[in-house]
Amino acid sequence: MDNGGPQQQQHMEQQQPYHPQHPAMMRLYEVQKEVASLGPQVCTFSGLQNDRDYKRLERELTRLLLEVDQVDTEGKPELQGARKRAAQEVEGLLRYLEENATHPSRLAIEDLSNEARALVDDRVVAPQRAGGVAEINDELVDALQGLILKLTQVKTEGRVPLRKARYRALTRLCAIQDVVEGRTQQQTLSLPLSGETHEAVHRINQVMVKVSVARSQLVALLMGLSGRDSCAHLSRLLTEMQVELDALDVSGNAAIRNYRKQVVEEINGLLKHVDLEVEGDDTRRYDLAQNNSIREIEAVRAHVVHLREGILRHCAVGDLSFRPKAELQSLLTHLDQVDTAKNPCIREARRRAVVEVQAVITFLDLREALARRQPGPAEHPAHRAVWLVLGSLSDLQAQVLGFDGKRVDKSYMMLEELLTKQLLALDAVDPHGDEMTKVARKQAVKFAQNILNYLDMKTDEWEY
Repeated sequence: MDNGGPQQQQHMEQQQPYHPQHPAMMRLYEVQKEVASLGPQVCTFSGLQNDRDYKRLERELTRLLLEVDQVDTEGKPELQGARKRAAQEVEGLLRYLEENATHPSRLAIEDLSNEARALVDDRVVAPQRAGGVAEINDELVDALQGLILKLTQVKTEGRVPLRKARYRALTRLCAIQDVVEGRTQQQTLSLPLSGETHEAVHRINQVMVKVSVARSQLVALLMGLSGRDSCAHLSRLLTEMQVELDALDVSGNAAIRNYRKQVVEEINGLLKHVDLEVEGDDTRRYDLAQNNSIREIEAVRAHVVHLREGILRHCAVGDLSFRPKAELQSLLTHLDQVDTAKNPCIREARRRAVVEVQAVITFLDLREALARRQPGPAEHPAHRAVWLVLGSLSDLQAQVLGFDGKRVDKSYMMLEELLTKQLLALDAVDPHGDEMTKVARKQAVKFAQNILNYLDMKTDEWEY
């Protein structure tokens, strides 16, 4: 009996699933294992294209892609499908690796890091290497703070590699700021003591000199400006300094004990930063969505939204009886107690939450003031004009509080234009020398600017 001839037989072979022991399938399985081991490394790589690890990962993935391409599928659809899926997986990792290393936000992080590196090298590291004194002052501290703020505003789109890169840059800059600010405070003290005071003082002074050198070494390490030293080596040096101080006999002299304690504390302050070589490898550190402080802040923000919506509903019908100011004040107290752990992103998140609470409180305060207002016949016309603008600002603030759009929205542009018009109206008010009107106009201008700033904050798409 004819079973359909060679063509049907070949078709049946193509439809039949291939045994996992088939050489082509075995090779694809091996490739998939290697891809599975490289995947986590690619997904957390936070460097640039010229980094050694980038080149290694790119080389490994390219090799796997070539190996997949060389798998002989014998023209079988099932093998072809398996090879295609394996190739797509490798190509996806290569694409993800390149996208993150060349992402505009990643380049922005690198630019800010380079700016910080040049600043620190010029003001701290280079002078110390030349045998001079580091130029540490308020100007340097402010410049570092400005760079930290810019880093917190870099958008990561939720990408783990970008979050990691931003976190690592921030931790280093914050550590340097901490070291620099600590040094600034030290310069204001009347220490070190004279060597004649006690035989141990001379040795403490010697350690103090070593600490000063170690401080500059640490700053250089954190900013990648030291090619020879390592954090482990610096940690050993600092620990040896502690041991040397602990061995000193300073009994019976409180002033010297305090001096030694001060130097030990400065050493401890440096030691807490020397482990930053591996800082950021733990995703819990830079995935702030899982941070307990952020969760606290988010819970407060959710509560504020609930209260704000209730206030706006009551105000829409002219009901001013719902005034949860005590509850809002308690939320401010709660936010003040949130532990930011000196993390600039958490600090910024808390600051923004505070602004949200304060915006609702000022809205309630102005509404109450407008409701209580009873102008007399002798009121200065310019003072009355300021209050008319405040009434308009209160209505606009209600719209700003309820706004939930983006800067490209027409409603945003309309609100911005109307608020600007109110500022112009205040600018046109002539107090005619009336002091009360001058004060009222100044407060109204500040109020209008705060509403504009709040609207701007609500739409700047900031992220943790």
